[in-house]
Parts: sequence; C-alpha cells; structure tokens
Amino acid sequence: MTEILMPKATAVWLVDNTALTFEQIADFCGLHRLEVKGIADGDVAVGVRGSDPVSNGQLSREEISKAEADADYRMTAIKHRYDDLHQPRKKRGPRYTPLSRRQSRPDAIAWLVRNHPELTDPQISKLIGTTKTTIEAVRERTHWNSSNIKPTDPVTLGLTTQIDLDEQVRKASARREKLEEERRAAGQDPIAGPAEQEAEEQESATSMDEVNLETLFGGKKTQSDDDDR
Repeated sequence: MTEILMPKATAVWLVDNTALTFEQIADFCGLHRLEVKGIADGDVAVGVRGSDPVSNGQLSREEISKAEADADYRMTAIKHRYDDLHQPRKKRGPRYTPLSRRQSRPDAIAWLVRNHPELTDPQISKLIGTTKTTIEAVRERTHWNSSNIKPTDPVTLGLTTQIDLDEQVRKASARREKLEEERRAAGQDPIAGPAEQEAEEQESATSMDEVNLETLFGGKKTQSDDDDR
C-alpha cells in the first residue's frame, strides 16, 4: 500500500467530512482503529488541522463514495508515476557467491586489476565478494594458483552485474579526477604517483645545488690562468 502524507491530519479530515467507518479510515491512514476513534472523540490529535487527501492528490472522490456505500471496501491511495523513485534502497547484505563460481574469483580479480587499475581493493572486494588478502596475492602473483589464472570479465563469470561494475568504476574515476585536481593545484604532477613525485623533487633539488656562481661564470680560476696573464 502507498504510504500517505500526514496520516493523522488526513484521518482528522476523513472523520470530519465523510461517513467512513473507523476501520476504513484506520486502514487507509495506517493507524489503529482505537486511535481513529480517539480522534472522533476528541481525545487524540487535538489541535491538528485536517488535511484533505482529495485536494493533495492522494485519494479520489470515487474511492470515498465506494467506501461509504460498502463498509467492507478498503480505499486505495493514488499511486503516482514516480513514487518508486522515492523509495529508499534496501541495504544489501554480504554478497553470496555459489560454490561453483568461487574458484573463478582469482580470474575476475586479475581482469579487474588489469583493466581497471583505478579500482581500490575494497571496491573489488565488494564487487565479487572476495578478501583483500586474495586480491593482493593475485596482484603480486603470489597466489597458489597463479600459473592457471586467466583474467576474465567478472560480469561474464556471473560474479557481479554490469550496473554494479559501472557504478564502482564511475566512483573510482571521480575520485581519481579529484585527486589529480588537488595535485595540480598544489603544483605537483597530476599523473605521477607518490614515488615518482618524490624522485622528481630530489632531482630538482640536486640540480639547484649544482647551479652556482662558478658554473654560471666559467668555473673556478686555476693557477695556469694566472700565469698566462
């Protein structure tokens, strides 16, 4: 059933403006029958202003008429086209992988490491339901079955979906672009990694030390130069 806005205010309006039974109002508003009875008696929702469900598009006049004519009839709220988009996504638990596919995880890891190096270990772990230890073993070629690992698309293996893979790749790309912008703003090479950046800084410092007055003006005078004069 579609959840309605302001259920108590809606119940107040229905009690005051219709001949519906307490059960019908309670069922439509998601309230208890005794709570609706309390509203009618003035013991519940005191001071609450009624909300017309017809004017705000949650209920039709035809539904009210049908319910008033038949006490056993239960009204149905109007379901809008985009209601499903506003429903919160259910949190998924740990990904379960059938036993028949678990042996294919190293192949999927190798494919992701080779084709999507921007993905982090937690992202790979979330995609195919593996551990960080296994990912590191495949990446460093220390896995016990390294000689038989063949990089294979995890979507083809049935370990994940193309939608989930594209989502993780998009997140990783956005994170990488943000990092490159930060490095560029700091005057660093946006492409170079930490090790390369450190090497460049050391090389730059060494070259600056070598440039002094002697190198600029022909070097230090020697004894032979004095004798020629």
